[in-house]
Amino acid sequence: MVTAGAEQPVRIGVLALQGDVREHLAMLREAGAEAVAVRRPQELAQVDGLVIPGGESTTISKLARTFDLLDPLRAAAKEGVPMFGTCAGMIMLADRIEDGIPGQETIGGLDVVVRRNAFGRQVDSFEADLRLADLERPFHALFIRAPWVEAVGTDVEVVATVSSGPAEGRIVAVRQGHLLATSFHPEVTGDSRVHALFVEIVRQARAAGEHAG
Repeated sequence: MVTAGAEQPVRIGVLALQGDVREHLAMLREAGAEAVAVRRPQELAQVDGLVIPGGESTTISKLARTFDLLDPLRAAAKEGVPMFGTCAGMIMLADRIEDGIPGQETIGGLDVVVRRNAFGRQVDSFEADLRLADLERPFHALFIRAPWVEAVGTDVEVVATVSSGPAEGRIVAVRQGHLLATSFHPEVTGDSRVHALFVEIVRQARAAGEHAG
């Protein structure tokens, strides 16, 4: 993990195996971070935090195994490296999955049960205004073949739920300490506030690490 001075921007990676990598990089930079693509274990070791983008969770898992990244990712999550998973990234951070494929692997760390493709197929994609903890104004969220959280552990904070429609009450954003996850795709909205929340999580984690050191 990087130990640069607090006056320098935090360095946040985006797992660049599949998904909206460029969009996440742009949002992180808008939120004040130094943003880099991560494809190798040595690149992972050089960041203060990591975003795991959407895509296909089974493909991301297989590619992470192929690139020898899955075990380093699991180790980093256990060691307290902040991670932010969106859509498939939420699935990757979950300890347990419903409707996954046999043998599907995850990074884990979030004490949640996530249902894969819970909102239906891509034609069932939708948008909704969400009330997120720590955001003053609603966030306009885009859901594409999105999962939802079926159950949370006692240490997990529910950050947002769907407020209306057939999916009313479904959990779509959670946080557990240094891990943040959303069912939706904040990187395609033009609104960097969720990324800014994650950047602040990373800043706080780095400051705590420097103080402990």
